[in-house]
Amino acid sequence: MKNQRSKFSLPQNITFLNCAYMSPMLKAVEKAGIRGIHAKRNPASIIPADFFTEAEVLRKEFAKLIRVKDPSRIVIIPSVSYGLASVVRNLPLGAGDRMVIAHEQFPSNYYPWRRLALDTGAILDVVAPPPVWVDRGKKWNERILDAIGPQTKVVALGHVHWADGTRFDLKKIRKRSRDVGAKLVIDGTQSVGALPFDVNEFQPDALICGGYKWLMGPYSIGLAYYAECFDNGVPLEENWINRLGSEDFTGLVTYEDAYHPGALRYEVGERSNFILVPMMLEALRQINAWGPENIQSHCEGITKNGISKLKAAGFWMEDDAFRAKHLFGVRLPQGRTIAEIRERVKKKKISVSFRGEFMRVAPHVYNNAEDMDRLVRALLG
Repeated sequence: MKNQRSKFSLPQNITFLNCAYMSPMLKAVEKAGIRGIHAKRNPASIIPADFFTEAEVLRKEFAKLIRVKDPSRIVIIPSVSYGLASVVRNLPLGAGDRMVIAHEQFPSNYYPWRRLALDTGAILDVVAPPPVWVDRGKKWNERILDAIGPQTKVVALGHVHWADGTRFDLKKIRKRSRDVGAKLVIDGTQSVGALPFDVNEFQPDALICGGYKWLMGPYSIGLAYYAECFDNGVPLEENWINRLGSEDFTGLVTYEDAYHPGALRYEVGERSNFILVPMMLEALRQINAWGPENIQSHCEGITKNGISKLKAAGFWMEDDAFRAKHLFGVRLPQGRTIAEIRERVKKKKISVSFRGEFMRVAPHVYNNAEDMDRLVRALLG
């Protein structure tokens, strides 16, 4: 894949290695949003079918990305916390049941489980990485597998850790969770769109994704997948558009108890957002055209030499076998401080993030090897 910077409006004087913070906006996505704003100028031009048509296309495009045959398994959500709240509401846990999560995962994938533990008396098992830097990712995955036992009812993880990029072995975790009858809930916000994700391979019970990072969409919209086990659950909202027959506006005065089939009961009210939906759709079309496999390959190619130089200088990064190529944490050598490194990269106009003890580097297709070299020079110079 060649560099795709021309499709974005990134300033030339900024080195943006920070897609895990928030993706820059594709020019095509920006134009889709402007078209949506213009359409809202004249509501008479928006017909009832418009409340459904583009949302359905959006579901199909996301289903294509994660290899789902039935788009009715895909729902439009406003945030990760919303999507996870729908899961939490429909898990019948009780005192003594256990939930497994990873240490220091993103707060939106911690607070719902913490609340569920407080409300039900269930136990939240937070699995920390080992206090070693050799085979850290391998041993962390082993710890998670060991934590899944007969009392475990749910395992909730990212595909990669949001702070350091450690990749979790979802196939093994899925097998272990199924062996004990536990649900597997994946937060794909820091992976789906840049790292291949096949629902048929990992078989999650739910996959929740914010749209504004690796899906390259706007803020306040996301997408989720819910498996058949949630088909008869209770949604967070009782809105009109998720009801059977809601396409017939003349019939809305006749109340309907039944929801649309599949997982559509979990969609957010006003899901037909005439600005955000076309923006998200345009972003997904571009990601599917690129292909997450190609995005991984591009990111690996432009960072490989820089990573080797940093490791030789005493910086630590996760082993290749347990690290995503689009997002990785850099741990500083002894004697170096986050404050110092932050000042160095700021001075050079390099955008990265700092999470916990890691500098988080997150390249994408608008970056090239020179961007990584610029970061390396800033750290070693």
